[in-house]
Amino acid sequence: MERLLTTEDVAELLRIDPVTVRRLVTRGELAAYRIAGEYRFTPAGVENFVESQRVVINPGPNNQFDKFTEGARKVLSLAREEARQCNHNGIGTEHLLLALISEGEEIGARALLDVLQAQASEVRKRVEAAHPAGEQPIGDALIGLTPQGKECIELAVREARSADQHQIGTEHLLLGLLRKEEFLSTQVLHKSGVTLEAARERVKQLLKAEQPGDS
Repeated sequence: MERLLTTEDVAELLRIDPVTVRRLVTRGELAAYRIAGEYRFTPAGVENFVESQRVVINPGPNNQFDKFTEGARKVLSLAREEARQCNHNGIGTEHLLLALISEGEEIGARALLDVLQAQASEVRKRVEAAHPAGEQPIGDALIGLTPQGKECIELAVREARSADQHQIGTEHLLLGLLRKEEFLSTQVLHKSGVTLEAARERVKQLLKAEQPGDS
């Protein structure tokens, strides 16, 4: 019979806390058996779950990110490096936020920096306090989006569609980062004086300023 993992074993393997594992079980996102009053998993079951959650970010042609602007692809790549440097095995909204600030040149980054009521270094400190670096180096391991990271991307796509725009830019990523209260990015940005309304208004101003005929 294949050895079963305890909740704590799974948490250690995924580098998350046991409470998160139990929450995933409750939501039906981990195959589980209830044995002796405790959820247990097979190693294969955990690997299958992890694989199902991965979205490979490879900013090349003909992939799921081919509708992203060059700037947005750069942010995605920077977010992957942010996660790797923090020894995190998933790209969350916090990594996308730090990447957007680091990019610094596209409309999304400019709008964010314009409305930000804190230094970029302070934003990083708040992110690091909320999600400390892991102890185990990730190395060359595949890093995909976390569930919240995926949802943020989906919201960015919706932002572009609602504006009748065919490409997803950094401005849409910024608005996606502010759409859900449970996002770590939203919580950090709110503490830094940034609201969805303020960011949206500044994005509109910058886009208008770049339109032909506007000075």
